[in-house]
Amino acid sequence: MTQVNIAIVGGGLVGASLAVALQAGAKARGWKILLIEPFAPGNSYQPSYDARSSALSFGTRQIYDRLGLWAAISHRAEPIRQIHVSDRGRFGSTRLVAIEEGVPALGYVTENAWLGQCLWQALDSDVVSWRCPAEVLHMQPVDSGYRLTLNDDTQVDCALAVLADGGRSGLREQLGIHVRQRPYDQSALIANITPGEAHLGQAFERFTEDGPMALLPLPENRCALVWTRKGMDAQRLVDLDERSFLAQLQEVFGYRLGPLRQVGARHLYPLSLMEAQEQVRPHLVVLGNAAHALHPIAGQGFNLSLRDVQALTEALLGSEAPLGDFATLRNYQQRQQPDQVLTVGFSDQVTRLFGTRRPVLAVGRNLGLLGLDLLPPAKRWFARQAMGLGTRPDL
Repeated sequence: MTQVNIAIVGGGLVGASLAVALQAGAKARGWKILLIEPFAPGNSYQPSYDARSSALSFGTRQIYDRLGLWAAISHRAEPIRQIHVSDRGRFGSTRLVAIEEGVPALGYVTENAWLGQCLWQALDSDVVSWRCPAEVLHMQPVDSGYRLTLNDDTQVDCALAVLADGGRSGLREQLGIHVRQRPYDQSALIANITPGEAHLGQAFERFTEDGPMALLPLPENRCALVWTRKGMDAQRLVDLDERSFLAQLQEVFGYRLGPLRQVGARHLYPLSLMEAQEQVRPHLVVLGNAAHALHPIAGQGFNLSLRDVQALTEALLGSEAPLGDFATLRNYQQRQQPDQVLTVGFSDQVTRLFGTRRPVLAVGRNLGLLGLDLLPPAKRWFARQAMGLGTRPDL
């Protein structure tokens, strides 16, 4: 039987970020943190054309800056200097420009493998230990905490269990935590693209009658493509040869970056909005995609989860109550609820508004895009949502 203060189930980007955020305060309190992860992190970063990536908001950069991580992350984080938002075949469009918002970049795009490597290297082994590869098969509430049974028949007792094992969390279901799920009837086609011209830090959000697409700048003049389409049509695009695929993408995206030269491996992910109906119980927190999974087109999911990490860290380290105290965890959730409601609503409404084919709404959204350029306060509000600062009046 192993005993620790905090067990984080899931050592991915969210779980590892929580461990890094907590470790200094945990060391001062004599806490021990255990990360339990089924997939072993690599010993070194291996660059790959097809590496999956994440969009980090400016607010996320600020969080990692405070944790002392941004200097390392920034070596392979491509700045988003402007975002061009448009509606295919219609007159509405707008641009968000970093310099106009008084920031060096609206956000950044980095490869998940690189971000993970930076996080894992920052872990303090005096405080944080790994069980990897390992999987939690069962979680049982016990006095003053949880007992975790792993797939090697060992057990771990902890005062606080953090469930950060992803949107398809079997443990969340095992614990009877219900989810509210709204399918979008779309799949996201994810791939990396090489354009013919330099992207110059431009990101593109392009809305079409068949679904929205985003093209985000990556290092080495690559772009990360997120193209949402109906299920069968998405599969058809995956099955096309490279030349035919690039031709269809070019037709929808246009020549803003010149002729598209190369596409890497294509992957499909079914999309839905998912929210856990409980995010805290005594001695338990649900975090990351296990708590809320958003449509990727607005790029808000991971950034919201990192703000949850920050708020949870502040709640735990700022409390004199025993670790896992329900009142402390409820205070964390109540503090984050406005951010979650605003961010989930913003992401969902943008997705639904720009995914509709109804003519009246199509005209309305185009007037809205034009209005952003004509109404600076509205444009600033929209930009702050995109930068992850929507609920931060101090910034």
